[in-house]
Amino acid sequence: MGNFKEDIARVRAFVFDVDGVFTDGGIIVTPEGDFIRKYNSKDGFALSYAIKRGYKTAVITGGRGNCLETRFRMLGIDKLYTNCLDKLDKLKQFMTEYELQPDEVLFMGDDIPDVEPMLHVGMPVCPADAAIEVIEAARYVSPFKGGEGCIRDVVEQTLRARNDWFSVADLRTDVASA
Repeated sequence: MGNFKEDIARVRAFVFDVDGVFTDGGIIVTPEGDFIRKYNSKDGFALSYAIKRGYKTAVITGGRGNCLETRFRMLGIDKLYTNCLDKLDKLKQFMTEYELQPDEVLFMGDDIPDVEPMLHVGMPVCPADAAIEVIEAARYVSPFKGGEGCIRDVVEQTLRARNDWFSVADLRTDVASA
């Protein structure tokens, strides 16, 4: 492990838990048995932007529900693992399928089931309000809480470190040459 900014520039793939990372952890159960969660649109934008730039993505969650699946399909997530009891197994499958080395993967989790997969990647990160055990396992703790921009924070930092983040100057150049 070296300098954080140098190490985050190696990341080519993002893996996230859902409840407590994409959301504040709150869940509303509908009479039909589906689960409703509130997502942060800036987190969604950053992740969909990374996908458009070629980054691989996965969601590995113990959660389930039609609303959850719809949200992540809309964003274009490469792999969605729901109702998952063995997150490490799914992480390894994802890494094998996309030929990813541990130092090329960022994993963001917030609670005890996320610690084991976090220890198998080069960039384990968490939201500000993660469980203490997760904070201890993390290489970086976002100043943002789950559901309040923590995903935007780590995705933007990664893309900026790799010179892949949006640039107004690039847009001005594109407009001027059109």
